[in-house]
Amino acid sequence: MKVLVATEKPFAKVAVDGIRDEIEKASYELALLEKYSDKKQLLDAVADADALIIRSDIVDAEVLDAAKQLKIVVRAGAGYDNIDLAAATAHNVVAMNTPGQNSNAVAELALGLMVFAVRNFYNGTSGTELKGKKLGIHAFGNVGRNVARIAKGFGMECYAYDAYCPDEAMLKDDVKPVHSAEELYKTCDVVSLHIPATAETKNSINRALVGLMPKGGLLVNTARKEVINEEELILLMQERADLKYVTDIMPVADAKFKTLFDGRYFATPKKMGAQTAEANINAGIAAAKQIVDFFVNGNTRFQVNK
Repeated sequence: MKVLVATEKPFAKVAVDGIRDEIEKASYELALLEKYSDKKQLLDAVADADALIIRSDIVDAEVLDAAKQLKIVVRAGAGYDNIDLAAATAHNVVAMNTPGQNSNAVAELALGLMVFAVRNFYNGTSGTELKGKKLGIHAFGNVGRNVARIAKGFGMECYAYDAYCPDEAMLKDDVKPVHSAEELYKTCDVVSLHIPATAETKNSINRALVGLMPKGGLLVNTARKEVINEEELILLMQERADLKYVTDIMPVADAKFKTLFDGRYFATPKKMGAQTAEANINAGIAAAKQIVDFFVNGNTRFQVNK
């Protein structure tokens, strides 16, 4: 059994060592393709792989066509929009993610962005505090729960909206449930996005929704750039000089945001929510364990395609 780790942005050495330990302990072969610069390198490498571990690498129909023996691909991380799920299903390949492994890292970044924004991007002027502010958590999954945990340490009052999460789960974490996105944005001083990019959510964070936020509202996005309706958010921020937007996914219109909203907008140079040593190690080793569990026990618990 051959397991290929294909990472244009490599795992840390300690993560690779942990992956190797899990794979070789199961008597499987581990192959590495790191820092590749051409898709053909990936196509050649997957030709005889039975399993594939990736990070942000694209696994589309062309890759799956080349991977004649492939039975499972695991994205080391929560998001999996870099895998063509329909193509994976058509090729009888199980696609998985590793939910929860990056959650604390993303949550800490979200709170860090909040502090950065309310303190006026550390420009030396007087800002505000997070204590006593109402925080809206848009989607109460693994990351959202960690955001609530940390935010309560800042003394924030936490609310959440998630159509798929029961009120009881939020109340158990001392988070107030609301029952529409509109109610969340109308209620909260800060909204933190943790929704996936789906047909339902793409461009859903728009002028009408964000426009409901109270004066001085702050929108924080550590989810996906596709969920933001950039044109409408720009129009809204032009109308309302009190709003701020911070994100770790650079918008397509980054240059326009920078030009128009100096002091009210910040984007990290690249997506970095999961860019910590701990998250890197956790997600990589979890991916290896899931592959072994799949082959040994047929466990498909984290399968994301049908």
